[in-house]
Amino acid sequence: MNFFIIIAIALALAMDAFAVSVGISLSLKRLTKRQTLRLAFFFGFFQSMMSLLGWFAARNVIMKYIELFDHWIAFSLLIAIGVKMIYESFKREKKSKKNMDDPTKGLFIFVLSIATSIDALVVGFSLAALQVAILYTSVVIGLVAFLMTIIGVKIGPLFGQMVGKRAELLGGLILILIGVKILLEHL
Repeated sequence: MNFFIIIAIALALAMDAFAVSVGISLSLKRLTKRQTLRLAFFFGFFQSMMSLLGWFAARNVIMKYIELFDHWIAFSLLIAIGVKMIYESFKREKKSKKNMDDPTKGLFIFVLSIATSIDALVVGFSLAALQVAILYTSVVIGLVAFLMTIIGVKIGPLFGQMVGKRAELLGGLILILIGVKILLEHL
């Protein structure tokens, strides 16, 4: 497969990770370098691994069973996290920012990583059907997601300055919109 096609696929897959990283960076005043790298690592790793998993699953003819509901999983996860962020945006006014949960740790980052990489699973299915060499392709997909996440984290605070106190509300709405977009694309 042509390198530019692989990059185009990787960029398309990384758009969810980019948008979610913007949303997360909106919810915090500033992400540390460690938090940024953790988020980028998880998103890049999951994008890469899910494309591998999809490729291997398709090779074993599991694709037709997963394909029926993958979009519902991504939709549900993103809606749940988006609603939680919106709820927290109203609750946070009473709490100190120091007491905030770190969205780059624990179950939160794990769920977001899965939700943003469901499309990579489906792309992995397609790549198997096209007989694409998956190791190289999945590494490129992971690296592009890593870089796009860092860019999203850096852009998020700029949006935050424009929307002020309701930055986390906007971040939650972004996640919900991504979930709806995924669902609509697959229905």
